[in-house]
Amino acid sequence: MFQPTQNIDTAFRSMRLFMLLVVVGSICVSLYALYQNALLSARVQDKVYLLSNGKAAEIFAVNRKDNLAVEAKDHVARFHELFFSLDPDEKAIAVTIKKALYLSDGSAKKQYDDLVESGYIAGIISGNVSQRIVVDSVQVNTHQEPYAFRSYATILITRTTSQVTRNLVTQGFLRNVSRTEHNPHGFLIEKWEIVDNRDIKIEER
Repeated sequence: MFQPTQNIDTAFRSMRLFMLLVVVGSICVSLYALYQNALLSARVQDKVYLLSNGKAAEIFAVNRKDNLAVEAKDHVARFHELFFSLDPDEKAIAVTIKKALYLSDGSAKKQYDDLVESGYIAGIISGNVSQRIVVDSVQVNTHQEPYAFRSYATILITRTTSQVTRNLVTQGFLRNVSRTEHNPHGFLIEKWEIVDNRDIKIEER
């Protein structure tokens, strides 16, 4: 007498369990799909396509911390190249020094003023002297800001009758600042000083 009722109740419970499993499975699939979509969106946002000469190049965006040491070393090297690469042309010197001073604080301006007052810059112009720098290496401690650095370089001074090879060691600190057109790496050199600057070789021309 009660057998049909029990069968209906069992079938209802089975159907309810089946529907519950279907709903839970659908929710799990939906959540997984949303998660994968978020990952894909993040990967797409990290990609930039650069069009150059009709060709598209794929560039990946990275966190600043990932390239901190590389950017810091390049900033220091670029500053030294601008500050110490001098030609016997007053306007050319003014342009390069102006670019260098965007990358540093007043300590670099003071060094430049000392060179002007000592007659070094005037001697480069009047003596038709060319000065070039080769940055050999840059050491940067990126564990704590401001980041201490030390630069090792060689200066080649070409005069009419001789070529002088000079050793150059400088040190200072790097502070994070906003990136600008004049300062693309977003660092500012502080407390910059010349540790060693002596002649190591003189050759007749």
